[in-house]
Amino acid sequence: MRALGERDDFAMTSILRYAARVKARTNRRATKMLVRNKPAITLVGTGKLASFLALALAEAGYRIPEIVGRQRARSMRRAQALARRVGARATPLDRARLDAEVLWLAVPDDEIRHVAGKLARRMQQCPVAPNAKRSPKIAASSFLRCAFHSSGALASCELESLRNAGVAVASVHPLMTFVQKATPSLSGVPFAVEGDRNAVRIARAIVRELGGDSFPFPAGRKAAYHAWATMTSPLLIAYLVTLEEAGRAAGLSGAKARRMSLPIVRETLENYARLGPANSFSGPFVRGDTVTVAKHLSLLKRRPRTHAVYLALAQIALDSLPVKNRSRLHRLLGTP
Repeated sequence: MRALGERDDFAMTSILRYAARVKARTNRRATKMLVRNKPAITLVGTGKLASFLALALAEAGYRIPEIVGRQRARSMRRAQALARRVGARATPLDRARLDAEVLWLAVPDDEIRHVAGKLARRMQQCPVAPNAKRSPKIAASSFLRCAFHSSGALASCELESLRNAGVAVASVHPLMTFVQKATPSLSGVPFAVEGDRNAVRIARAIVRELGGDSFPFPAGRKAAYHAWATMTSPLLIAYLVTLEEAGRAAGLSGAKARRMSLPIVRETLENYARLGPANSFSGPFVRGDTVTVAKHLSLLKRRPRTHAVYLALAQIALDSLPVKNRSRLHRLLGTP
């Protein structure tokens, strides 16, 4: 037989395990309800991504009770303007009510951890929710079930302070570019999702309602994922700027070079999507035309940046694409 102290310890352990199972079942039920019934979503941030998400979520039928901005006047003006468009209230971070089921942080990467910490502390200070259904003593933050951030490079652990406060967390990153004066469609856009199971389930349901396609992504590969994502758009723009420089070497203005290159750029992307890289590759390297390539290199030496980009891309072409006279081109490029 167990001694009295051992029985007490065993009983307490059993109670704690039972309580944990009950809490897990309750969380699962709450998550299923949120997936079925669109949760209210509070947006934290007033930049391009926050603005786009707020409008897209509102259009998809999600209620947005609150747009949370910084204390600064400029940030609050943006929060107020956005709040008017989606029927929300604009609130500074230190007075946020946090009376939504989902909290979505759309702030710069280097601010996520700091803002999450402030929000976690704010949860402990929140006043009683004015519309609490179950009990007038339920605090507003008691309805908060999960929190997301939308960094492509950082994992959900940036929200650890909210996780420690009892909130399930996830990173939810749309593979799309968001700039002023452009409103991209989210139809078919991939969203990289990683984090706690309940938060991931809710995130996937929201992404589906927005028209996107979520896919799981391991936290340990977020930096590599974001490097790839950066090459898909921001550095693609940098390459297109290099095209303009090459156009200037041909006597064109940057604007004219940009306009004239668009048809072939669009066709190349269409071919790449439909036929794959090898079957979309054309030009002097496919033909093994070393004389033409030598002329290119000689001319572009007067523009070192454009020359360096040409050389790097030519080397990739020799390594990865169908090329004739490969050995002679390698010698011409000065590569092994």
